Amino acid sequence: MIRSRLFSARSWPVLEGVGCWTPLARVSPRPGRLLPQHASPRLLSVSCVDCTKHQEPPRKKLLSEKKLKRHFVDHRRVLVRGGRGGDGVSCFHSEPRKEFGGPDGGDGGYGGHVILRVDRQVKSLSSVLSQYQGFDGGAGGRKNCFGRSGAILYIQVPVGTLVKEGNKVLADLSHPGDEFIAALGGAGGKGNRFFLANSNRAPTTCTPGQPGQERVLFLELKTVAHAGLVGFPNAGKSSLLRAISNARPTVASYPFTTLNPHVGVVHCEDHQQIAVADIPGIVRGAHQNRGLGLAFLRHIERCPFLLFVLDLSVPEPWTQLDDLKYELEQYREGLSERPHAVVANKVDLPQARAQLPQLQARLGREAIALSAATGENLEGLLLHLKELHDDHVAAELERGRQPLRW
Repeated sequence: MIRSRLFSARSWPVLEGVGCWTPLARVSPRPGRLLPQHASPRLLSVSCVDCTKHQEPPRKKLLSEKKLKRHFVDHRRVLVRGGRGGDGVSCFHSEPRKEFGGPDGGDGGYGGHVILRVDRQVKSLSSVLSQYQGFDGGAGGRKNCFGRSGAILYIQVPVGTLVKEGNKVLADLSHPGDEFIAALGGAGGKGNRFFLANSNRAPTTCTPGQPGQERVLFLELKTVAHAGLVGFPNAGKSSLLRAISNARPTVASYPFTTLNPHVGVVHCEDHQQIAVADIPGIVRGAHQNRGLGLAFLRHIERCPFLLFVLDLSVPEPWTQLDDLKYELEQYREGLSERPHAVVANKVDLPQARAQLPQLQARLGREAIALSAATGENLEGLLLHLKELHDDHVAAELERGRQPLRW
């Protein structure tokens, strides 16, 4: 009796170890008869191998902020589409003892917008995809229920992003938290309740949701900083930025130029922070887009004051300042007339120190002679940088504008 009761009960899955288990087919053998050997579950190791075959393929790992700097992108073409609106519903009210309930089809929900939002943690446009599709709205329901509206899709962009459509500038996202609606979501469709009228008491008409707005936008990044280091390649701009801030642009003992702009923050005694941008080296003819001229000059436009870095180790270093101002003026009128200071770098070299008096006489103004490699006279540069920043803050307050805070 005991054996008969056991086998007449429902067959439960057999566990093997602690891992995967395989359910058995429902078997009801006769009393006194053992289970057949071929009905035993598969081994645990075989089951685990089968489980791994059906696992999802590994996804691409997200790049860290350090690796993103190697893939610096300052322009991007983006196709954005707003979410489609939900469809309206055609239905009639149904209730016991109520024969003519009337139409009660609800409207569809609105499609979700696509919005560009400035995030201070984002440093490049490399994380922006080539196209975005907003979330669709839900369809309407019975009892005059409206459909669910689509969620808003936010695209995180860095500070200083310029939004263009063709040649027209749509937005200048230059402050943290700024937002711009890139694509509007579509309107929801109307249910048959919307078409109820005295002439038509039982409408069956309903409309579908409208498609969202579709646009092709061009995003252009212009680095936002207080001061911009402007100079020819191998003038020592990256080394100078490493010496006065915690930024770590790549430097080496052989000549090469930086390809991506870097921003370092200088901390002052009164808890003020001055952002200094290392602009990649400018070459002669940069305003004619020689090399990557326009891509480099674009990052200087937002800097309210400049630091011209001259290399004292080359013959006739005073000609560098005239060439740099010429390139800036040809790119944009008035750019070379902004408040600036002249920095004479590599003064630790004997041939460079010998040319310093002649440089001072040619310029007609005092140049800040220093060495980024040894740290000589960096205090003089920081004091002059603080004066330029204070003058900029005072000028912005007089105009009734809030100065840039990093």
